[in-house]
Amino acid sequence: MATSVFPAETLQPFPSDDSGKCVMLVDDEVAYIDLLEQLLTQHLACPVHSFTNPTEALRALPGLDVGLIVTDYQMPDLDGLQFVAAAQRLRPGVPAVMITAYQTNFTDEQLARVPTLKIVVKKPFKWSTLAAHIAWHWSGSTPPFPTNGDAP
Repeated sequence: MATSVFPAETLQPFPSDDSGKCVMLVDDEVAYIDLLEQLLTQHLACPVHSFTNPTEALRALPGLDVGLIVTDYQMPDLDGLQFVAAAQRLRPGVPAVMITAYQTNFTDEQLARVPTLKIVVKKPFKWSTLAAHIAWHWSGSTPPFPTNGDAP
């Protein structure tokens, strides 16, 4: 997977037409998600809501206007694929980005069940790499910050 990373200085927030949309972060590692939420909140022009329990995130999903979901793969109760499948039933069309430290070899059948999953990003990654994927796959008409128009 080839990626082009936007330099941090190009990722400046600006007012979004989709001001109600947010990013949903789901990862069971508390310290990791706290840091990621802080970084994204500082650099995105939208709210960031984080959850350390995938079941709680699914309960909250109907009440949030989500522009994109970022989920870990390896979590208790539900893995990332199960989470994305459940999320797309609740909110069809909301794109998802999966993050993982594990080697993933998903089958075509597994991926066919989660068409909203756009990409799997391997940990460790730069926050700006994740931010670029959020902007590229954002479901609103205006991403939460400017992009150069190239896919990450």
